[in-house]
Amino acid sequence: MSTEQNKAIALEFYQAFDTGSIEQAKKIIAANFTAHTTGASEPLDLDGFIEYGLMMRTAFPDGKHTFADVIVENDKVVTRGTFSGTHQGELLGFPPTGQQVKFAVIHINHIIDGKIAEHWGQADIMALMQQLGILPPSM
Repeated sequence: MSTEQNKAIALEFYQAFDTGSIEQAKKIIAANFTAHTTGASEPLDLDGFIEYGLMMRTAFPDGKHTFADVIVENDKVVTRGTFSGTHQGELLGFPPTGQQVKFAVIHINHIIDGKIAEHWGQADIMALMQQLGILPPSM
């Protein structure tokens, strides 16, 4: 696949999660998918990652990714930007706060045969927890 096709697949992946179109996301994720995400002690398989995505969608139903950079090198697509949304549902046992949040994210997606085979995601969880009032503001 071309780098432009790989870029389009990666961006479609985020759009699907941002709009709650989990079935659309599943169409572009490989059956043997593996995800490495912030806070997960072990890599996630497809079902675990979908569960993670649904947790985030429940907590932030208006959540969306905005990317400042999308960098493609062969079969890897790197995105750098922010995730923003309003905390309207439970998140990791914390009740909704109604707070609007915005925190940095960086992702790498490995695309094989038109599907995302592996995903690495890092998020500024400390900033998220501070914005929700779970942690004190930084000094």
